[in-house]
Amino acid sequence: MKLVSMGARKALYSLLGLIVAATTPATALAADEVVVYSARKEHLVKPLFDAYTQKTGVKVKYITDKAAPLLARLQAEGKDSPADMLITVDAGNLWQAAEKGVLAAIQSKTLDSNIPAHLRDPQGRWFGLSVRARTIVYATDRVKPTDLSSYEGLADGKWKGRLCLRTSKKVYNQSLVAMMIARLGEKPAEKVVAGWVQNLAVAPFSNDTKTMKAIAAGQCDVGIVNTYYFGRLKKKQPDIKLALFWPNQKGSGVHINISGAGVTKNAKHPQQAVKLIEWLSSSEAQNIFASLNMEYPANTAIEADKVVKAWGDFKQDQLNVAKAGELQVKSVMLMDRAGYK
Repeated sequence: MKLVSMGARKALYSLLGLIVAATTPATALAADEVVVYSARKEHLVKPLFDAYTQKTGVKVKYITDKAAPLLARLQAEGKDSPADMLITVDAGNLWQAAEKGVLAAIQSKTLDSNIPAHLRDPQGRWFGLSVRARTIVYATDRVKPTDLSSYEGLADGKWKGRLCLRTSKKVYNQSLVAMMIARLGEKPAEKVVAGWVQNLAVAPFSNDTKTMKAIAAGQCDVGIVNTYYFGRLKKKQPDIKLALFWPNQKGSGVHINISGAGVTKNAKHPQQAVKLIEWLSSSEAQNIFASLNMEYPANTAIEADKVVKAWGDFKQDQLNVAKAGELQVKSVMLMDRAGYK
């Protein structure tokens, strides 16, 4: 028998390797990666993805954009979409993505254990990863905490010419009003919103930061904002005379919403996507998640960042945040009828 030289063997092995590479599906070669479409900005997700890659060796490729364009992209791409996972803010956006059929239902004991039932889709299509509280902010030199009580209380005549709000065109207030509809009923909720409109000191602002600055400047005395915007402003202006108030503590609790994620229906790496979401619900990731944007961990076993914790404890609304999506259309129509621009 004729022996094969070492050089010939190496050439043969190289040729076999090329044949295997050419005939192996691309998805198999890329099994150790996951592709994410993220409506959260890069500086809020990159540290998490980098930590995950360092821990597991799995590469995370991501594209960032606003929620609506990402959803439209997923719909347009269909089965050809490279996305394995969608991350976005607000349960209303997650609910819409699920209803439009771009998210897959998954089963995960880890997620069911780590994420409370009211912060995840009842059908398992999306899961909250961080919690944002939308609460009352007030001028400490003109308002006493005892003057405040609830979201509904801001419709009282004593706040006429003293209230500032963010525009109704943004999903945060749409979700707040949607949850009020779920709690109070449509007509009582509309009465509250109409009361807010009557009490406005100035036209609604484009964002929460402008709302708070108007309060600090004396244009109004009280408003409604997401807590992390308050945290950002306080970091820049530690002496600003504003404070948070936790409303509805004798009733439904503070309105909360989430940022969250789901596995896409046409995911090429669904198992990797599930593992990534599970890790994002873990103590290691939750600590990073919460501190990056001064939000609250969705996993209740994890404490909030010390800056956030200093704002005080509060009772959360336990109604499933999916209602923010289910009632979003009614919410928008209600605010329009009430004259809330």
